[in-house]
Amino acid sequence: MASFSSRSRTSSLTAAMLLLLGVLFMANLDMTGAQVGICYGMMGNNLPPATEVIALYKQRNIKRMRLYDPNQAALNALRGSGIEVMFRYIAVGNEISPVNGGTSWMAPFVLPALVNVFNAVRAAGLQDQIKVSIAVDMTLIGTSYPPSAGAFRGDVISYLAPIVGHLSYAKTPLFANIYTYFSYSGNPRDISLPYALFTSPSVLVWDSGRGYQNLFDAMLDSLYSALERLGGGNTLDVVVSESGWPSAGGFGTTSDNAGTYLSNLIRHVKGGTPKRPGKAIETYIFAMFDENQKQPELEKHFGAFSPNKQPKYNLNFGGHRNWDISTEQNATVSLKSDM
Repeated sequence: MASFSSRSRTSSLTAAMLLLLGVLFMANLDMTGAQVGICYGMMGNNLPPATEVIALYKQRNIKRMRLYDPNQAALNALRGSGIEVMFRYIAVGNEISPVNGGTSWMAPFVLPALVNVFNAVRAAGLQDQIKVSIAVDMTLIGTSYPPSAGAFRGDVISYLAPIVGHLSYAKTPLFANIYTYFSYSGNPRDISLPYALFTSPSVLVWDSGRGYQNLFDAMLDSLYSALERLGGGNTLDVVVSESGWPSAGGFGTTSDNAGTYLSNLIRHVKGGTPKRPGKAIETYIFAMFDENQKQPELEKHFGAFSPNKQPKYNLNFGGHRNWDISTEQNATVSLKSDM
């Protein structure tokens, strides 16, 4: 497991900045397997202890985890588990944006922090094991349709271009949170539910000879196109650091929709997108549990599990079988891994 410490005045300053900036670390990143992970959020007062959560990840064959802070209890429970971890130091809830009034003041510090931490990791000889990156706010994309015309807003290019250049140089993927739910719920007249849930029976969008049967691919390919326009070429990878669908609390939020989206997402990301076919997409489901201290209401209902560790949906993470919620709803989940 990777550990991070301040070894000098410079690294101490960097560590302090990381408490404010959305700089993410991922250890042992393998972009070839499309192993889907789950984000482990902790904004609930009824969640199981970290030791039980890590045991649940192992039992369900979930091999990757995203943490939102270096929680000591979780890191201790992860020791020797074999679970790969992405985490970030951050004290703000959303991705930093130079045009978002709440986070714009931090934008000038993102690139220096990113470079300083990368240099510290490289100086320790860990650049192949630890990747240092940031997550982009998808609202920074000004043109998303058609996907081949994807481009960032003109007023954020000066912020993003050097970041993209650094990530390309460092051979480090960019992180992006991609939610088809919010695009659908914000524009159900033009975006159909099947297109958002991966259930459309046919191609709905044709673009430069590429057919799009789902919104996830269209959103990700528009990001690829935007990155290429900033000089990222076709080699800069993207990790989908969050994606999910709430089961209650808003328009189109049902357990059926959420389960359909998650099960289809897990299957789909193995095959890439029309723009990058056959290239598996590293993806993290949001989230492990329903979190009752989040706001607004729909944010409480993104969990793949209930706080009592019961699975909400039949999902398959590559183990021996799907999660069978019909036989587990009235049973206590065993924490002994059978994988």
